[in-house]
Amino acid sequence: MSYTAKEIFYTLQGEGFHTGRAAVFLRFAGCNLWTGREEDRAAAVCKFCDTDFAGIGPDGGRFATAAELADAVESRWPAGGEGGSRRFVVCTGGEPLLQLDEVAIDALHERGFAVAVETNGTQRAPRGLDWICVSPKAGAPLVLTAGDELKLVYPQEGADPLKFEQLDFGHFFLQPMYGPETERNTALAVDYCLRNPRWRLSVQTHKALGIR
Repeated sequence: MSYTAKEIFYTLQGEGFHTGRAAVFLRFAGCNLWTGREEDRAAAVCKFCDTDFAGIGPDGGRFATAAELADAVESRWPAGGEGGSRRFVVCTGGEPLLQLDEVAIDALHERGFAVAVETNGTQRAPRGLDWICVSPKAGAPLVLTAGDELKLVYPQEGADPLKFEQLDFGHFFLQPMYGPETERNTALAVDYCLRNPRWRLSVQTHKALGIR
């Protein structure tokens, strides 16, 4: 299987459980809930996406094999940067599980990476993932109902947090929907977390810090 990555870059995880952790972000191109083209947004299942995942960026590429993909990820990790902690790669998108498979996961493991995925949950997860974060989208079928972290963009009409509380996840996060009403959505998420302490607030710190 070949792989297409929009971008591969080294940064700090900006949201959710691993906020602040150094990681290589492997952003796969493509999604099953939106084409990534603005002219298609109004008809998309997921209308609020704030990520550019279409095509190939200057630090992305097409990779003929899992080994080539894993080598590209490894090349972004700083030399001598382990510092006693395992290398960490976050596979995201778009929708990474349209491409990420067991062969690629094994290749990343061989290079010393713990492999995390951030997915919309509409695809089954391959064997071997070290961390699964699911971000459900209203109107999309939720196939992946267990994992480490559920991160719900809030508020979403048709995606009440109560619908997800009985699923088999270790951590539950509400993340304010980014856009013209970010301030209002943040206040709503804060209020919900205060009234429902099972949920924790996830803030997009990378945007506040001005990093990728």
